Amino acid sequence: MKAGRPVSSNRFSALLVENVHPDADAALESYGPIDIERAGASPERGELKAALKGKSVLGIRSRTQIDADILDAAPDLLALGCFCIGTNQVDLAEAARRGIPVFNAPFANTRSVAELTLASIIMLMRRVPEKMFAIEQGGWLKTAEGCNEVRKKKLGIVGYGNIGAQLSVLASALGMHVYFYDVEPKLVHGNARPMDSLDALLAECDVVTLHVPSTPQTRNLMNATRIRSMKPGSILINQARGDLVDIDALAAALEDGHLAGAAVDVFPVEPSSKDERFTSPLQRQRNVILTPHIGGSTLEAQAAIGQDSAIKLAKYLYLGSTGHAVNFPQVEPGPIRPGCTRVAVPHKNAPGFLRRLNDAAERAGANVAAQFLQTDAEIGYALADLEGKLPDDFLERINALDGTIRARLLPTPSAG
Repeated sequence: MKAGRPVSSNRFSALLVENVHPDADAALESYGPIDIERAGASPERGELKAALKGKSVLGIRSRTQIDADILDAAPDLLALGCFCIGTNQVDLAEAARRGIPVFNAPFANTRSVAELTLASIIMLMRRVPEKMFAIEQGGWLKTAEGCNEVRKKKLGIVGYGNIGAQLSVLASALGMHVYFYDVEPKLVHGNARPMDSLDALLAECDVVTLHVPSTPQTRNLMNATRIRSMKPGSILINQARGDLVDIDALAAALEDGHLAGAAVDVFPVEPSSKDERFTSPLQRQRNVILTPHIGGSTLEAQAAIGQDSAIKLAKYLYLGSTGHAVNFPQVEPGPIRPGCTRVAVPHKNAPGFLRRLNDAAERAGANVAAQFLQTDAEIGYALADLEGKLPDDFLERINALDGTIRARLLPTPSAG
């Protein structure tokens, strides 16, 4: 049984939920027309299922959960865009099995997160949060005790990717001594120094900030043992993923003074809406900065995310491109050859499929002018630019091939 309907259409439709930035609209239409419907919040499951009828594209942010049940209600869905950084809210494997690539915008909020981290470092070093708490209670903690400049302090960055590297540059400009640890070799920016181990970094640095994804290897990365191995009086910042830190262990280390402060923007359990109450053992601490998952919540970042994710979706609809898809073999085919029709065929990765595809094209009287193929362990993705007039039932023939998940004919370049 095929995962979705065969598709041959010159008109697509999209549903964008959770207040995806308006700049996404123009980007979605950059390669051709698309009808766009919007919703301001994350819909209830039943409402989402109904709204997905006939939709080619779904655009979500972090709250909308996409699983097999939702995908069952969207047989026309071709692609899914996460207008955010993470994709944990989507069952990526299930989407891939149905021939649905998932795109996100992993680098669009880099500057925003780096700036929030840097601001948190300065505020915590000056012990501003506890002074704010005191002044709200009528107190007046006008003291320099425990307050420091960031200049000459040692910053430890765990994860030296796009955010970590940019933070490194900003912190160096303020005179901080930057150290970093990453599981892969990375190009060093400025005078930053790589560390041989995470434990060595924790013991050395006055501030430790996390910038790694959530994986089986990083979950609970900062457990009670590692938190206790941090330099006494140091600061821990997590503005990456909520399951990286043992929150109870962090609260205990703040309570007894082992750590001088913390900033946390992401939590193991977060409210599903603004009406749900947030609770955490960190709320009773004083020198902490707790923010509601706003690392990328700037106008600049949201605009960049809207454009980035939408362009990838548009290229997939009109060119078949899966470049930067998070769950799919990546193919960047370029423009469709003049006079050709492009067929896109996600399929099970098994021997002989490309031969069957080419045989079907030959039987249809088509010449393969260009062809692209990439595979991963389970899924293959083939594109072919075909010369010649295709029979009316060509798409049905390809969809009937052993291994096809769902075939589609892309709009011709002159469409729309």
